[in-house]
Amino acid sequence: MTRHMASNLIDKFRTFLFDRVLDLERHEHVAVVWSFAYFFCVLSSYYVIRPVREAMAVGGGPDTIPFLFVATFLTMLVVAPVFGWIASRYPRRVFLPWVYLFFASNALIFWVVFSLAVDQGKDYVWLGRIFFVWISVFNLFVVSVFWSFMADIYTREQGRRLFGVIAAGGSIGALLGGAATSLLVKPIGFHNLFPISAALLLLAVFCIAKLRRWVAAEHGHADADTAASNKPLGGNPFSGITHVFSSRYFGGIAISHVIASLLGTALYMFTAKLVEVEIPNPDERTQFFSNINNATNALALIGQLLVVKHVVKRFGIGISLSLLPIASIAGFALLAIEPTLGVVALLTIFRRALGFGFGKPTSDMLYSVVTPEEKYKTKNFIDTAVYRGSDVIGTWSVKLMWGLGITGISIAMLPFAVLWTALTLWLGRDYRRQAKQLRSSGVK
Repeated sequence: MTRHMASNLIDKFRTFLFDRVLDLERHEHVAVVWSFAYFFCVLSSYYVIRPVREAMAVGGGPDTIPFLFVATFLTMLVVAPVFGWIASRYPRRVFLPWVYLFFASNALIFWVVFSLAVDQGKDYVWLGRIFFVWISVFNLFVVSVFWSFMADIYTREQGRRLFGVIAAGGSIGALLGGAATSLLVKPIGFHNLFPISAALLLLAVFCIAKLRRWVAAEHGHADADTAASNKPLGGNPFSGITHVFSSRYFGGIAISHVIASLLGTALYMFTAKLVEVEIPNPDERTQFFSNINNATNALALIGQLLVVKHVVKRFGIGISLSLLPIASIAGFALLAIEPTLGVVALLTIFRRALGFGFGKPTSDMLYSVVTPEEKYKTKNFIDTAVYRGSDVIGTWSVKLMWGLGITGISIAMLPFAVLWTALTLWLGRDYRRQAKQLRSSGVK
Protein backbone atom coordinates (compact mmCIF):
# COMPACT_ATOMS: atom_id res chain seq x y z
CA MET A 1 0.00 0.00 0.00
CA THR A 2 2.74 2.41 1.02
CA ARG A 3 4.77 1.48 -2.03
CA HIS A 4 1.73 2.05 -4.27
CA MET A 5 1.13 5.50 -2.76
CA ALA A 6 4.79 6.41 -3.20
CA SER A 7 4.64 5.29 -6.81
CA ASN A 8 1.54 7.44 -7.43
CA LEU A 9 3.21 10.45 -5.84
CA ILE A 10 6.29 10.00 -8.03
CA ASP A 11 4.10 9.71 -11.15
CA LYS A 12 2.13 12.83 -10.21
CA PHE A 13 5.31 14.79 -9.55
CA ARG A 14 6.84 13.65 -12.85
CA THR A 15 3.67 14.60 -14.72
CA PHE A 16 3.57 18.00 -13.03
CA LEU A 17 7.28 18.70 -13.68
CA PHE A 18 7.58 17.36 -17.21
CA ASP A 19 4.14 18.10 -18.64
CA ARG A 20 3.04 21.29 -16.88
CA VAL A 21 6.18 23.12 -15.73
CA LEU A 22 8.56 22.13 -18.54
CA ASP A 23 5.86 21.73 -21.23
CA LEU A 24 7.07 18.35 -22.49
CA GLU A 25 4.96 15.80 -24.32
CA ARG A 26 5.09 12.19 -23.13
CA HIS A 27 6.97 10.83 -26.17
CA GLU A 28 9.66 13.52 -25.72
CA HIS A 29 10.62 12.67 -22.13
CA VAL A 30 13.39 10.22 -22.93
CA ALA A 31 14.94 12.38 -25.66
CA VAL A 32 14.89 15.54 -23.55
CA VAL A 33 16.47 13.76 -20.57
CA TRP A 34 19.34 12.48 -22.73
CA SER A 35 19.71 15.83 -24.52
CA PHE A 36 19.81 17.54 -21.13
CA ALA A 37 22.46 15.08 -19.90
CA TYR A 38 24.43 15.41 -23.15
CA PHE A 39 24.67 19.20 -22.87
CA PHE A 40 25.39 18.90 -19.14
CA CYS A 41 28.46 16.78 -19.96
CA VAL A 42 29.63 19.03 -22.80
CA LEU A 43 29.52 22.29 -20.86
CA SER A 44 30.73 20.87 -17.56
CA SER A 45 33.70 19.44 -19.47
CA TYR A 46 34.45 22.88 -20.88
CA TYR A 47 33.88 24.88 -17.70
CA VAL A 48 36.14 22.63 -15.66
CA ILE A 49 39.08 23.91 -17.73
CA ARG A 50 37.79 27.27 -19.05
CA PRO A 51 39.19 29.25 -16.08
CA VAL A 52 42.60 27.78 -16.92
CA ARG A 53 42.36 29.51 -20.32
CA GLU A 54 41.65 32.89 -18.72
CA ALA A 55 44.50 32.45 -16.25
CA MET A 56 46.86 31.47 -19.09
CA ALA A 57 45.82 34.53 -21.12
CA VAL A 58 46.56 36.87 -18.22
CA GLY A 59 49.77 35.01 -17.33
CA GLY A 60 51.02 35.30 -20.90
CA GLY A 61 50.35 39.05 -20.87
CA PRO A 62 47.08 40.75 -21.88
CA ASP A 63 48.91 42.39 -24.80
CA THR A 64 49.27 38.95 -26.42
CA ILE A 65 45.50 38.29 -26.47
CA PRO A 66 44.97 39.80 -29.97
CA PHE A 67 47.70 37.53 -31.34
CA LEU A 68 46.15 34.50 -29.65
CA PHE A 69 42.82 35.25 -31.34
CA VAL A 70 44.57 35.61 -34.70
CA ALA A 71 46.15 32.18 -34.19
CA THR A 72 42.76 30.76 -33.20
CA PHE A 73 41.07 32.24 -36.26
CA LEU A 74 43.73 30.85 -38.60
CA THR A 75 43.30 27.44 -36.97
CA MET A 76 39.53 27.68 -37.51
CA LEU A 77 40.03 28.46 -41.20
CA VAL A 78 41.84 25.14 -41.52
CA VAL A 79 39.54 23.11 -39.26
CA ALA A 80 36.16 24.30 -40.65
CA PRO A 81 36.68 22.91 -44.20
CA VAL A 82 38.07 19.68 -42.72
CA PHE A 83 34.88 19.32 -40.68
CA GLY A 84 32.86 20.11 -43.82
CA TRP A 85 34.67 17.34 -45.69
CA ILE A 86 34.05 14.87 -42.85
CA ALA A 87 30.37 15.84 -42.68
CA SER A 88 30.05 15.37 -46.46
CA ARG A 89 31.73 11.98 -46.43
CA TYR A 90 30.49 10.27 -43.24
CA PRO A 91 27.00 9.82 -41.70
CA ARG A 92 26.08 11.97 -38.73
CA ARG A 93 25.88 8.91 -36.49
CA VAL A 94 29.58 8.28 -37.25
CA PHE A 95 31.21 11.72 -37.10
CA LEU A 96 29.31 13.10 -34.09
CA PRO A 97 30.90 10.76 -31.50
CA TRP A 98 34.34 11.13 -33.07
CA VAL A 99 34.30 14.91 -32.57
CA TYR A 100 34.09 14.38 -28.82
CA LEU A 101 36.53 11.47 -28.75
CA PHE A 102 39.08 13.61 -30.59
CA PHE A 103 38.86 16.45 -28.06
CA ALA A 104 38.87 14.05 -25.10
CA SER A 105 42.15 12.57 -26.32
CA ASN A 106 43.57 16.09 -26.73
CA ALA A 107 42.64 16.94 -23.13
CA LEU A 108 44.57 13.92 -21.89
CA ILE A 109 47.61 14.95 -23.92
CA PHE A 110 47.51 18.43 -22.33
CA TRP A 111 47.25 16.78 -18.91
CA VAL A 112 50.46 14.82 -19.49
CA VAL A 113 52.41 17.76 -20.92
CA PHE A 114 51.31 20.29 -18.31
CA SER A 115 51.97 17.79 -15.52
CA LEU A 116 55.55 17.29 -16.74
CA ALA A 117 56.11 21.05 -16.93
CA VAL A 118 54.72 21.64 -13.44
CA ASP A 119 56.58 18.71 -11.85
CA GLN A 120 59.90 19.78 -13.40
CA GLY A 121 59.37 23.47 -12.57
CA LYS A 122 59.58 24.49 -16.21
CA ASP A 123 58.05 27.62 -17.70
CA TYR A 124 54.83 26.87 -19.60
CA VAL A 125 53.90 30.27 -21.07
CA TRP A 126 54.06 29.02 -24.65
CA LEU A 127 52.28 25.79 -23.75
CA GLY A 128 49.60 27.96 -22.17
CA ARG A 129 49.26 29.90 -25.42
CA ILE A 130 48.86 26.68 -27.40
CA PHE A 131 46.25 25.55 -24.90
CA PHE A 132 44.43 28.91 -25.27
CA VAL A 133 44.11 28.35 -29.03
CA TRP A 134 43.06 24.72 -28.58
CA ILE A 135 40.33 25.39 -26.03
CA SER A 136 39.05 28.33 -28.10
CA VAL A 137 38.53 25.84 -30.95
CA PHE A 138 37.29 23.11 -28.60
CA ASN A 139 34.49 25.06 -26.93
CA LEU A 140 32.98 26.35 -30.16
CA PHE A 141 33.11 22.99 -31.94
CA VAL A 142 31.63 20.86 -29.18
CA VAL A 143 28.79 23.33 -28.55
CA SER A 144 28.12 24.00 -32.24
CA VAL A 145 27.94 20.29 -33.04
CA PHE A 146 25.61 19.78 -30.09
CA TRP A 147 23.11 22.42 -31.25
CA SER A 148 23.33 21.22 -34.87
CA PHE A 149 22.32 17.81 -33.56
CA MET A 150 19.44 19.32 -31.55
CA ALA A 151 18.17 21.31 -34.54
CA ASP A 152 18.39 18.07 -36.52
CA ILE A 153 16.38 15.81 -34.21
CA TYR A 154 13.67 18.24 -33.05
CA THR A 155 11.05 20.08 -35.11
CA ARG A 156 10.62 23.89 -35.09
CA GLU A 157 7.69 23.64 -32.69
CA GLN A 158 9.66 21.35 -30.38
CA GLY A 159 12.65 23.66 -30.52
CA ARG A 160 10.61 26.63 -29.27
CA ARG A 161 9.39 24.55 -26.30
CA LEU A 162 12.42 22.41 -25.56
CA PHE A 163 15.63 24.30 -26.34
CA GLY A 164 15.45 26.40 -23.19
CA VAL A 165 15.03 23.29 -21.03
CA ILE A 166 17.85 21.50 -22.85
CA ALA A 167 20.10 24.56 -22.56
CA ALA A 168 19.48 24.46 -18.81
CA GLY A 169 21.32 21.13 -18.75
CA GLY A 170 24.36 22.95 -20.08
CA SER A 171 24.03 25.72 -17.50
CA ILE A 172 23.80 23.21 -14.66
CA GLY A 173 26.83 21.40 -16.07
CA ALA A 174 28.72 24.67 -16.43
CA LEU A 175 27.75 25.71 -12.92
CA LEU A 176 28.87 22.44 -11.36
CA GLY A 177 31.97 22.27 -13.55
CA GLY A 178 32.96 25.78 -12.52
CA ALA A 179 32.20 25.03 -8.87
CA ALA A 180 34.38 21.91 -9.06
CA THR A 181 37.24 24.00 -10.44
CA SER A 182 36.87 26.60 -7.67
CA LEU A 183 37.07 23.83 -5.06
CA LEU A 184 39.73 21.63 -6.65
CA VAL A 185 42.18 23.91 -8.44
CA LYS A 186 44.20 24.80 -5.33
CA PRO A 187 44.32 21.30 -3.75
CA ILE A 188 45.12 19.36 -6.94
CA GLY A 189 46.55 22.01 -9.30
CA PHE A 190 45.08 23.21 -12.60
CA HIS A 191 46.80 20.49 -14.66
CA ASN A 192 44.88 17.71 -12.91
CA LEU A 193 41.56 19.17 -14.09
CA PHE A 194 42.11 17.82 -17.62
CA PRO A 195 41.25 14.12 -16.96
CA ILE A 196 37.96 15.25 -15.42
CA SER A 197 37.15 17.19 -18.57
CA ALA A 198 38.03 14.21 -20.79
CA ALA A 199 35.85 11.82 -18.75
CA LEU A 200 32.84 14.12 -19.14
CA LEU A 201 33.29 14.17 -22.93
CA LEU A 202 33.22 10.37 -22.95
CA LEU A 203 29.89 10.50 -21.11
CA ALA A 204 28.63 12.87 -23.82
CA VAL A 205 29.41 10.19 -26.42
CA PHE A 206 27.26 7.74 -24.45
CA CYS A 207 24.37 10.25 -24.52
CA ILE A 208 24.72 10.59 -28.31
CA ALA A 209 24.32 6.83 -28.68
CA LYS A 210 21.11 6.91 -26.61
CA LEU A 211 19.70 9.79 -28.66
CA ARG A 212 20.50 8.06 -31.95
CA ARG A 213 18.44 5.07 -30.79
CA TRP A 214 15.54 7.37 -29.88
CA VAL A 215 15.67 9.06 -33.28
CA ALA A 216 15.72 5.72 -35.09
CA ALA A 217 12.74 4.50 -33.03
CA GLU A 218 10.85 7.79 -33.48
CA HIS A 219 11.21 7.71 -37.26
CA GLY A 220 10.76 3.97 -37.65
CA HIS A 221 13.98 3.19 -39.53
CA ALA A 222 17.54 4.42 -39.91
CA ASP A 223 17.28 5.22 -43.61
CA ALA A 224 15.22 8.34 -42.99
CA ASP A 225 17.02 11.69 -43.30
CA THR A 226 17.78 11.93 -39.61
CA ALA A 227 20.77 11.85 -37.29
CA ALA A 228 20.42 8.04 -37.21
CA SER A 229 20.73 7.81 -40.98
CA ASN A 230 23.45 5.73 -42.63
CA LYS A 231 23.74 8.35 -45.38
CA PRO A 232 26.30 11.18 -45.25
CA LEU A 233 25.13 14.76 -45.73
CA GLY A 234 26.91 15.00 -49.07
CA GLY A 235 27.46 18.30 -50.85
CA ASN A 236 30.52 20.51 -51.09
CA PRO A 237 32.88 20.64 -48.08
CA PHE A 238 33.01 24.42 -48.57
CA SER A 239 29.23 24.93 -48.80
CA GLY A 240 29.11 26.15 -45.20
CA ILE A 241 31.23 29.10 -46.30
CA THR A 242 29.39 29.82 -49.56
CA HIS A 243 25.96 29.77 -47.89
CA VAL A 244 26.99 32.64 -45.59
CA PHE A 245 27.81 34.88 -48.55
CA SER A 246 24.86 33.86 -50.73
CA SER A 247 22.06 34.13 -48.14
CA ARG A 248 20.84 37.32 -46.44
CA TYR A 249 19.54 35.17 -43.58
CA PHE A 250 22.89 33.52 -42.86
CA GLY A 251 24.67 36.81 -43.56
CA GLY A 252 22.51 38.48 -40.91
CA ILE A 253 23.32 35.75 -38.40
CA ALA A 254 27.04 36.11 -39.17
CA ILE A 255 27.01 39.91 -38.75
CA SER A 256 25.13 39.49 -35.49
CA HIS A 257 27.93 37.18 -34.30
CA VAL A 258 30.56 39.74 -35.33
CA ILE A 259 28.95 42.52 -33.30
CA ALA A 260 28.30 40.26 -30.30
CA SER A 261 31.92 39.17 -30.34
CA LEU A 262 33.19 42.75 -30.66
CA LEU A 263 31.33 43.80 -27.52
CA GLY A 264 32.24 40.62 -25.65
CA THR A 265 35.91 40.92 -26.62
CA ALA A 266 36.03 44.50 -25.34
CA LEU A 267 34.79 43.28 -21.96
CA TYR A 268 37.21 40.36 -22.04
CA MET A 269 40.19 42.66 -22.60
CA PHE A 270 38.99 45.10 -19.94
CA THR A 271 38.83 42.21 -17.48
CA ALA A 272 42.26 40.84 -18.41
CA LYS A 273 43.91 44.24 -17.99
CA LEU A 274 42.28 44.96 -14.64
CA VAL A 275 42.84 41.43 -13.27
CA GLU A 276 46.54 41.58 -14.19
CA VAL A 277 46.91 44.57 -11.87
CA GLU A 278 44.53 43.63 -9.06
CA ILE A 279 44.91 39.79 -8.78
CA PRO A 280 48.57 38.71 -9.13
CA ASN A 281 48.30 35.02 -8.04
CA PRO A 282 47.57 32.50 -10.91
CA ASP A 283 45.38 30.18 -8.81
CA GLU A 284 43.44 33.16 -7.41
CA ARG A 285 42.91 34.40 -10.96
CA THR A 286 41.58 30.97 -11.95
CA GLN A 287 39.25 31.09 -8.96
CA PHE A 288 38.08 34.64 -9.82
CA PHE A 289 37.16 33.63 -13.37
CA SER A 290 35.52 30.47 -12.10
CA ASN A 291 33.34 32.51 -9.74
CA ILE A 292 32.25 34.73 -12.64
CA ASN A 293 31.32 31.59 -14.59
CA ASN A 294 29.34 30.22 -11.64
CA ALA A 295 27.31 33.40 -11.17
CA THR A 296 26.68 33.58 -14.93
CA ASN A 297 25.41 30.03 -15.17
CA ALA A 298 23.18 30.31 -12.10
CA LEU A 299 21.36 33.30 -13.65
CA ALA A 300 21.26 31.68 -17.11
CA LEU A 301 19.68 28.57 -15.65
CA ILE A 302 16.68 30.54 -14.39
CA GLY A 303 16.14 32.05 -17.83
CA GLN A 304 16.48 28.75 -19.66
CA LEU A 305 14.16 26.74 -17.43
CA LEU A 306 11.45 29.24 -16.62
CA VAL A 307 11.50 32.26 -18.94
CA VAL A 308 12.86 31.84 -22.47
CA LYS A 309 10.13 29.56 -23.85
CA HIS A 310 7.43 31.96 -22.63
CA VAL A 311 9.21 34.98 -24.15
CA VAL A 312 9.56 33.18 -27.49
CA LYS A 313 5.93 32.01 -27.47
CA ARG A 314 4.49 35.36 -26.45
CA PHE A 315 6.77 37.85 -28.19
CA GLY A 316 8.65 35.86 -30.84
CA ILE A 317 12.25 35.00 -31.61
CA GLY A 318 13.21 38.56 -32.60
CA ILE A 319 12.31 40.02 -29.20
CA SER A 320 14.09 37.21 -27.37
CA LEU A 321 17.22 37.78 -29.47
CA SER A 322 17.11 41.55 -28.87
CA LEU A 323 17.31 41.32 -25.06
CA LEU A 324 21.10 40.87 -25.04
CA PRO A 325 21.90 43.83 -27.34
CA ILE A 326 19.49 46.07 -25.42
CA ALA A 327 21.20 45.09 -22.16
CA SER A 328 24.56 45.80 -23.82
CA ILE A 329 23.47 49.35 -24.59
CA ALA A 330 22.66 49.94 -20.93
CA GLY A 331 25.76 48.09 -19.71
CA PHE A 332 28.34 49.91 -21.81
CA ALA A 333 26.73 53.23 -20.95
CA LEU A 334 27.19 52.34 -17.26
CA LEU A 335 30.76 51.19 -17.85
CA ALA A 336 31.58 54.51 -19.53
CA ILE A 337 30.63 56.22 -16.26
CA GLU A 338 32.21 53.69 -13.83
CA PRO A 339 35.15 51.79 -15.47
CA THR A 340 36.13 49.48 -12.58
CA LEU A 341 36.78 45.73 -12.25
CA GLY A 342 33.60 45.30 -10.20
CA VAL A 343 31.41 46.88 -12.87
CA VAL A 344 33.19 44.95 -15.63
CA ALA A 345 32.64 41.69 -13.73
CA LEU A 346 28.94 42.46 -13.12
CA LEU A 347 28.37 43.44 -16.76
CA THR A 348 30.18 40.29 -17.92
CA ILE A 349 27.98 38.13 -15.70
CA PHE A 350 24.75 39.84 -16.77
CA ARG A 351 25.54 39.84 -20.52
CA ARG A 352 26.69 36.24 -20.56
CA ALA A 353 23.69 35.15 -18.48
CA LEU A 354 21.37 36.78 -21.03
CA GLY A 355 23.40 35.26 -23.84
CA PHE A 356 23.20 31.74 -22.45
CA GLY A 357 19.68 32.12 -21.06
CA PHE A 358 18.04 33.78 -24.06
CA GLY A 359 20.44 34.51 -26.90
CA LYS A 360 21.95 31.06 -27.42
CA PRO A 361 18.77 28.93 -27.23
CA THR A 362 16.93 31.43 -29.44
CA SER A 363 19.70 31.85 -32.01
CA ASP A 364 19.90 28.07 -32.36
CA MET A 365 16.17 28.05 -33.12
CA LEU A 366 17.03 30.07 -36.24
CA TYR A 367 18.51 26.90 -37.76
CA SER A 368 15.26 24.94 -37.47
CA VAL A 369 14.09 26.42 -40.81
CA VAL A 370 17.14 25.36 -42.88
CA THR A 371 18.34 22.13 -44.52
CA PRO A 372 20.30 19.38 -42.66
CA GLU A 373 23.45 20.32 -44.58
CA GLU A 374 23.07 23.95 -43.49
CA LYS A 375 22.40 22.90 -39.89
CA TYR A 376 25.81 21.26 -39.69
CA LYS A 377 28.11 22.93 -42.21
CA THR A 378 26.85 26.52 -42.31
CA LYS A 379 26.08 26.67 -38.60
CA ASN A 380 29.46 25.18 -37.77
CA PHE A 381 31.28 27.71 -39.99
CA ILE A 382 29.40 30.63 -38.41
CA ASP A 383 29.81 29.33 -34.87
CA THR A 384 33.52 28.64 -35.27
CA ALA A 385 35.39 30.46 -38.06
CA VAL A 386 33.12 33.52 -38.20
CA TYR A 387 32.98 33.73 -34.41
CA ARG A 388 36.75 33.52 -34.01
CA GLY A 389 37.24 35.89 -36.96
CA SER A 390 35.05 38.28 -35.02
CA ASP A 391 37.36 37.85 -32.04
CA VAL A 392 40.26 38.95 -34.23
CA ILE A 393 38.35 42.01 -35.42
CA GLY A 394 37.27 42.76 -31.87
CA THR A 395 40.66 42.36 -30.18
CA TRP A 396 42.56 44.45 -32.73
CA SER A 397 39.86 47.10 -32.82
CA VAL A 398 39.97 47.41 -29.04
CA LYS A 399 43.78 47.34 -29.08
CA LEU A 400 43.85 50.23 -31.57
CA MET A 401 41.38 52.17 -29.43
CA TRP A 402 43.15 51.39 -26.15
CA GLY A 403 44.41 54.96 -25.86
CA LEU A 404 40.81 56.06 -25.35
CA GLY A 405 40.64 54.10 -22.11
CA ILE A 406 37.78 51.94 -20.92
CA THR A 407 35.42 54.93 -20.88
CA GLY A 408 36.14 55.94 -24.48
CA ILE A 409 35.97 52.38 -25.83
CA SER A 410 32.66 51.78 -24.01
CA ILE A 411 31.17 54.85 -25.69
CA ALA A 412 32.45 53.62 -29.07
CA MET A 413 30.66 50.28 -28.53
CA LEU A 414 27.21 51.85 -28.12
CA PRO A 415 26.39 52.37 -31.87
CA PHE A 416 27.27 48.73 -32.55
CA ALA A 417 24.89 47.61 -29.80
CA VAL A 418 22.11 49.69 -31.37
CA LEU A 419 22.79 48.17 -34.82
CA TRP A 420 22.80 44.70 -33.27
CA THR A 421 19.37 45.31 -31.74
CA ALA A 422 17.90 46.23 -35.14
CA LEU A 423 19.52 43.21 -36.78
CA THR A 424 18.09 40.73 -34.26
CA LEU A 425 14.59 42.09 -34.82
CA TRP A 426 15.03 41.63 -38.60
CA LEU A 427 16.25 38.06 -38.10
CA GLY A 428 13.10 37.33 -36.09
CA ARG A 429 10.92 38.55 -38.98
CA ASP A 430 12.88 36.57 -41.59
CA TYR A 431 12.65 33.45 -39.43
CA ARG A 432 8.85 33.78 -39.42
CA ARG A 433 8.87 34.21 -43.20
CA GLN A 434 10.91 31.03 -43.76
CA ALA A 435 8.85 29.08 -41.23
CA LYS A 436 5.67 30.12 -43.05
CA GLN A 437 7.13 28.91 -46.35
CA LEU A 438 7.99 25.55 -44.82
CA ARG A 439 4.51 25.15 -43.34
CA SER A 440 2.94 25.93 -46.70
CA SER A 441 5.10 23.22 -48.28
CA GLY A 442 3.91 20.69 -45.67
CA VAL A 443 7.11 20.55 -43.56
CA LYS A 444 6.50 20.66 -39.80
